[in-house]
Amino acid sequence: MSRNPHQLDLFGDSSAFPVRVFIDSIDADKFRARLKRALARAIRECPFDRAEIAARMSRYLATSVTKSVLDAYTAESKTGHDITLLRFKAFVKASGATWLWDELVSDDGLTMMDGDETLLAEIAYWQEEQRRCASRLSELRAKPLNLRRRK
Repeated sequence: MSRNPHQLDLFGDSSAFPVRVFIDSIDADKFRARLKRALARAIRECPFDRAEIAARMSRYLATSVTKSVLDAYTAESKTGHDITLLRFKAFVKASGATWLWDELVSDDGLTMMDGDETLLAEIAYWQEEQRRCASRLSELRAKPLNLRRRK
């Protein structure tokens, strides 16, 4: 059966869903710098400016988040200003940069899927199961049968 060139293979070599490896250690400085760069990129790509993102975060958290706080979260030189998980979640919602979750878990060998991507992954899983079952059935059918008649 010929593959459709427009169909992604979720279990093959695909840039859409990269296979990642769990990294057993945490290099805090490297992770911090990567996260700060990702937050800065999210702000650059966001249709809202820093002040609006901070205001939206403030509404989500029911507490004050300022533009200067965002600046500290994105400045690699400010190693003492790390974003908390709760504020990170508010930042993702405020900026619309859901891809940040994938950035956050990539060192743990995980890949985040969004919405119907999980359905595509399950379809691919069951298609693979069908191929495995068909292969096993072929093996069984290929074995010669020696049936004895019962009296």
